[in-house]
Amino acid sequence: MTARGWFLFSLMGVIWGIPYLMIKVAVDEVSPSMVVFARCAVGALLLLPLAIRQGGLWLTIRTHWRPMLAFACIEIMGPWFTLTDAERHLSSSTAGLLIAGVPIVGVVAARYFGDTEHLGGRRVAGLLIGLAGVGVLTVPHLTGGDARSLGEVLLTVIGYATAPLIAARRLKDVPTLQLIAPCLTLATLVYAPAAAATWPTSMPSSGALLSLLALGVLCTAVAFVAFLELIKEIGPTRSTVITYVNPAVAVAAGALFLNESFTATIAVSFALILAGSVLATMASAPKVQADPVLGASAPKAPTAPVPGRPARQWLRRGPAPAPRPERDEAGAR
Repeated sequence: MTARGWFLFSLMGVIWGIPYLMIKVAVDEVSPSMVVFARCAVGALLLLPLAIRQGGLWLTIRTHWRPMLAFACIEIMGPWFTLTDAERHLSSSTAGLLIAGVPIVGVVAARYFGDTEHLGGRRVAGLLIGLAGVGVLTVPHLTGGDARSLGEVLLTVIGYATAPLIAARRLKDVPTLQLIAPCLTLATLVYAPAAAATWPTSMPSSGALLSLLALGVLCTAVAFVAFLELIKEIGPTRSTVITYVNPAVAVAAGALFLNESFTATIAVSFALILAGSVLATMASAPKVQADPVLGASAPKAPTAPVPGRPARQWLRRGPAPAPRPERDEAGAR
């Protein structure tokens, strides 16, 4: 993975590791619909003017409206509500830990939709090691909640795992801002009636208001731009591995800012999650092509064989010199 890919991966690991705490703070005072509406509205206000300034926004919408609508429903409108509603009964750490199942679902979904990307034993091992780390981190926190809340988190996991495949296959040529800004605007309009019907009767606390603002600015506007660039950089399957880092970040934030204990169990899970993430995001080794003369370990020829010369002879002696130009009828070269 490139340096840019690692930077985006690290950034997303942090940015999407903190919204669970913010959602928990906000949903204690306002409705889930209000949380989603405020988050989308703030993100749309920031990104829509930039998308319009780029030019060609309306043409992009007319050309790609079907996959854009699917992406908005599967990545934003559905999962954000189910996750927020689930956190009324689940702790923020539990919700964040359960979301770490996204990479496994992403691999299965990619195979279902015909992904031909070679995983290899190393990347599969990385997914399993990361899942083991999540399991170590999850078991002590799986308290509270009910079947409905767990089902809502499962729906969120499926949405988060499927939406990157749509973005990579149907929307890869759409500029990031021109994809995210219309999707957030649509989600804002969809949730506006429900938010108005559940508008709080009194002003929420400063903590809830700051959480809503941070959700819109940092965890929505900034995060989506970075996430779509990450998908373009490393692919949809590897990009979902950030959800192995997110729960570790959530627990670390609790230890740093809420004075929660940092136990040996958490330390072990950190090591497993980080090791699994590194392995799962590494590119597979290129296959070595066997050659009847040089043997199975022969490297692939750097360029195509010269026409007219057998490939075996070309491998032994190197490329033939460029042919001399022929004289035309006038004798000039």
